[in-house]
Amino acid sequence: MLLVVEDNEDDILFIERAFEEANLRNPLQILRDGDSAVDYLSGVGEYADRDRYPLPPLILLDIRLPRRSGLEVLTWIKQQPGLRRLPVVMLTTSRENADINRAYDLGANSYLLKPVEPDDLREMVKTLNFYWLILNQRPDIENG
Repeated sequence: MLLVVEDNEDDILFIERAFEEANLRNPLQILRDGDSAVDYLSGVGEYADRDRYPLPPLILLDIRLPRRSGLEVLTWIKQQPGLRRLPVVMLTTSRENADINRAYDLGANSYLLKPVEPDDLREMVKTLNFYWLILNQRPDIENG
């Protein structure tokens, strides 16, 4: 299960469609704001059941989110001993050097620009899956 934190309904639809068209079996947990992401990762409130809401092997995180920005969520994740090793990929439309540098300074594992074309997004999703979920060696999250 991948965690996608994205507030743009069109982008959510395109991401879901790209995963389907790429025939990837990973279910997506979609959250629409930064506070929900923190609640989910904390396992509080409606997300307390870890069987139903497990920690993800990868987080796709937009920068511009309501309530708490993606950079604020990233900062919070990297401060949590039990979460700081979770791979976080910033998936955003921001090409601003300040955003890119800040994301890496805060501990982002990757920074990707959302492709405009559906075929390009599908290829990006395939690459994300192959690299992060197949090739990449995952850290020990629980003992971080």
